[in-house]
Amino acid sequence: MTISITRRDSAALGGSGSILMRQRRDHARLDTMMNRWLAGGADEELDALWQDIVQLVFSHAFAEETVLWPVLRRVAPHGEELTARVEDEHQAINELIARVEKSPDDPRRAAWIQQAFTLIRQDIRDEEDELLPRLRDAFGDRRLRRIGAAWEAVRATAPTRPHPGVPRRPPGNALLGVPLSAFDRLRDLAPVSGPAARRAFVVVGAAGAAGVILRVVRATRRPGHGGTCP
Repeated sequence: MTISITRRDSAALGGSGSILMRQRRDHARLDTMMNRWLAGGADEELDALWQDIVQLVFSHAFAEETVLWPVLRRVAPHGEELTARVEDEHQAINELIARVEKSPDDPRRAAWIQQAFTLIRQDIRDEEDELLPRLRDAFGDRRLRRIGAAWEAVRATAPTRPHPGVPRRPPGNALLGVPLSAFDRLRDLAPVSGPAARRAFVVVGAAGAAGVILRVVRATRRPGHGGTCP
């Protein structure tokens, strides 16, 4: 019987560095931030909080799609069906948040954000109750920690903004997402002075992101490695 990871302690999930604990920590952080936004506050505070939520949602989901779901499709019964459902959820979140980002003055913006939160919470439940427990069933603690390290490496260089046109699966998501990641992170960081400096930042950022993400994508497709480590 599949047991939700919400009902297991750290030791049962492979320890602090396992992919299951890393996922659960991100989900808990998202839940806290969404609750803070719903509690209200000054406009500037809510805008900053919203941007933090957006950055975490998309880097987290991109790493799932690049590292976790290809592995799950290989090792879990009904893995194709399960991951397709979550990918559809990710696409719906992408499209809704893109609408929010493109319409900062629309009076429906707050309602759209709340709809996005509802979709995000459903996605979290599906992952913690249905998908992630199957990784626990398939792998031992050491392998779960290796998957966690690969996922973290991709998340650290993943896009942080909505891009509904990017495919949900590798290698297409990595090939199109890597250049976008550099531009996203340029927007997230403090401005870089001058066009030459901005161009240099984008080139270096894209090269670094490409190196990390494409190494992990290749590893997930290499026979005998279980898709878990670069």
